[in-house]
Amino acid sequence: MEESVWKPLNLHGRNGQRKYLNLIERDAFLRASEILPHKKRLFCYVLACTGCRISEALALSPSNLDVAESVIIIESLKQRRRGVYRVVPAPKELIDLLLEISDDRPFFDFSRTTAWRFVKRVMKEAGIEGESNSMPKAFRHCFGVAHAQAKTPPHLMQRWFGHAKIETTNIYLDAVGDEERAFARTIWPSFSDIE
Repeated sequence: MEESVWKPLNLHGRNGQRKYLNLIERDAFLRASEILPHKKRLFCYVLACTGCRISEALALSPSNLDVAESVIIIESLKQRRRGVYRVVPAPKELIDLLLEISDDRPFFDFSRTTAWRFVKRVMKEAGIEGESNSMPKAFRHCFGVAHAQAKTPPHLMQRWFGHAKIETTNIYLDAVGDEERAFARTIWPSFSDIE
């Protein structure tokens, strides 16, 4: 019997392209989401603000909100068993808007395929067309990279992602960002003499 080897997540695709959106792309996407009906637009904001998967966002209902703590309680659907939840801080404005669109039923009444299609459509509208980073999962990766660049403690990121292993979370700490460029810049030559 062959021993399984754990492979870490990679933030770059086969061609070296990023699999994540940077914050400029994320914000362009959210602006472009104005073309969508209200519920679908809120769905996009849930993906952007929580780093959850499409199927996890579709499962959300008012019972998944803790208004007093301003958090969204997400069932981790990639775990091997049901009933594993993670608590992710969310903007109060998003929680208020979600409460306005539903009673006791799930917030979103469309399928996973429909969600995938309209997210892809808005990405195209926003000019995000790379092979790797124009996927809905790019929001999840964006969430991780942005938190790593903001120096969010890895144990909080692990909790918000619902990762069983810290090694999975640590991949986000390896993304190229401002701090990495600042270190690299210390040895770059001057280009002022080149015309």
